[in-house]
Amino acid sequence: MLKILLTGLSVFGMATATCAQQKQTMNDMQSNSKILVAYFSATGTTARVAETLATVTGGELYAIVPAEPYTSADLDWHDAQSRSSVEMNDPESRPGIKGTVKNPAAYDVIFIGYPIWWDLAPRIINTFIESHDLKGKTVIPFATSGSSSITHSATTLKRDYPALQWKEGRLLNRASEQTIREWIGKLGI
Repeated sequence: MLKILLTGLSVFGMATATCAQQKQTMNDMQSNSKILVAYFSATGTTARVAETLATVTGGELYAIVPAEPYTSADLDWHDAQSRSSVEMNDPESRPGIKGTVKNPAAYDVIFIGYPIWWDLAPRIINTFIESHDLKGKTVIPFATSGSSSITHSATTLKRDYPALQWKEGRLLNRASEQTIREWIGKLGI
């Protein structure tokens, strides 16, 4: 019985130490890095993840808002003539955005979130990147998707913008706050 009690206390102690270390990592990040969580969300799914990410990192939240809002018809990926289909079939498409980040130079780390469309970041993400000087910043993609992984979209962004300092991105479908904390801890920001 004593052996079981000591084993339980040992496991509890290790878990407590791990939680304390993760909390310290988050506190260090919040105090040492100025973080921006920029995201585009067509239906609200990516927005919810971005809000949790901003809470976890202490980052400032910034919505990438299209100059012309997307309608349900625009987002119908079954329709080859829908706005999203036409944009995604044109690698040069750059949908307009409302506004820009007021002082991108103030941030050290920029998370860029998006829903995955056609296994890529929506073209509005290209508009955002090209509208801001992100050189010298740590840039980390995150995404939501019904069926795709983040791999191809993140690889394409890295290929298209090789001058940026990319870190490994992550698909955050239905990610809990704890899952996001663990991911952030592994990034070593």
